[in-house]
Amino acid sequence: MRLVTSSLFYGLIAATLFAAAPLRAQQDPFRWMDFHSAQDRDVVAWVTRSLAVEDWTAIREIGVQFDAALVVTTLRASPQSPPSEDTFTVWSLSLTSHNGTRLLKGANLRLLDWIQLADGQPRELGALYDDCNACAAETFFTAFHYDFSQHMWAARWMRGNQAALIWSANPAQGAALTQVYALLTEPNGRQLMGTWSHIDHGKEKPEDRLYCYDLDPIHGLERTQLLNGKEAESMKQRLCGAEGTMAGLERGQDSLLCQQSYKPHSARKPVLTPPVNNRGQSQPPAMRR
Repeated sequence: MRLVTSSLFYGLIAATLFAAAPLRAQQDPFRWMDFHSAQDRDVVAWVTRSLAVEDWTAIREIGVQFDAALVVTTLRASPQSPPSEDTFTVWSLSLTSHNGTRLLKGANLRLLDWIQLADGQPRELGALYDDCNACAAETFFTAFHYDFSQHMWAARWMRGNQAALIWSANPAQGAALTQVYALLTEPNGRQLMGTWSHIDHGKEKPEDRLYCYDLDPIHGLERTQLLNGKEAESMKQRLCGAEGTMAGLERGQDSLLCQQSYKPHSARKPVLTPPVNNRGQSQPPAMRR
């Protein structure tokens, strides 16, 4: 049985209020729809009708900017299934046609704060999600942004249904895996995601894999960079020193790996005592003879 938010009744009302004419393109900045507001009723009805043929149990979120809606639906296997086993799908839906695009699907979606991935461009909605429930899950990072050229929402670093891998609960057999990740901010305010996987094979030499996920500052294209040499060492220090970057977008800083690797920069203390030859007898230049 399908629900729009927590109310089946409201979902049925919304469906009956659907209008055949396209909705007027939104000119306001991004805004989450209020399912109980008469002001947003036409958008809720439009989204409900657009997704009528898809497989979902509830519409959880609808965010609108310009002429497209960012929609999150959930699917429950059966009425007896616990909510913790729900899966989700994120959609981009046109408000001028009923065309929709599935952006990604998974489990345990966490919509976070808005992040600045490119200079002079709008902020994007950061998100984490897992590939499964109640399992040894892998966690992925992405950002949702409005694509002006396509008039739709899009997700960053997608390869199939997987975005940027930042955490895995599946170490190689016989190996110990330590992981660190953080959203880092450059001096100009541009942000990037850094990850460090330290794989200890026992008697063999440990393996370090450091990645940077960002947007090319020249072309604005998504990049996935495997770091080596000085860049890798610098990333280790930045990741382990990350503190309070953004709730939900840092992890592993308290690991033994970071405690052993991080070298905090000691700031030079200001000298507060006067020099030994200072007798308090200095005079302005005009008073000297």
